[in-house]
Amino acid sequence: MLTTQILGVQALISWGLFLFATFAFVDAALHREDAYRAASKNNKGFWLIILGVCALVMKFFPIMTFLPVIGVVAVIVYMVDVRPAVREVSGRRGGAARRLRGRNSGSSSDGPYGPYNGRR
Repeated sequence: MLTTQILGVQALISWGLFLFATFAFVDAALHREDAYRAASKNNKGFWLIILGVCALVMKFFPIMTFLPVIGVVAVIVYMVDVRPAVREVSGRRGGAARRLRGRNSGSSSDGPYGPYNGRR
């Protein structure tokens, strides 16, 4: 009975990781090719192949082997490094994030209370 429950939990984790990799693959497919080059990340085809293979590995291999672990690492690298860089280059950030980042708010010498002019 315990082994059945463990296998059920592993199946749920496997499905969750498969959906995570599939989301990353679809997200990578939706961005333009030139956004990857502008963000200095590998090209779009590279990430589509890597993420597609990761999704297939997570679907067909048991979760406790080393291939899905490598796939999870690749998907996490895409999600935390490549995706934000490509989204920033593409201009797909929300308005609140743009305001918080301070885009178009002034010159680079502005301090927290206004422009810094060097006088004490």
